[in-house]
Amino acid sequence: MPSVKVRMGEPIDKALRQLKKKLDKEGIMKAAKAHRFYDKPSIKKRAKSKAARKRLKNAYKKRFTS
Repeated sequence: MPSVKVRMGEPIDKALRQLKKKLDKEGIMKAAKAHRFYDKPSIKKRAKSKAARKRLKNAYKKRFTS
């Protein structure tokens, strides 16, 4: 679990930003959003294939456009 130590006189906003960066780096917020609602297996499968198509399309663009 990531933690941030707040020093004396340090603004809370700065500490919150540091904590948010650590959470993003470890992928905790992304995982929490993914588990927020239940997705049926068919919907998960559809989203996975859509993401794969998008990756392939972008790779194809990068390879042949330059």
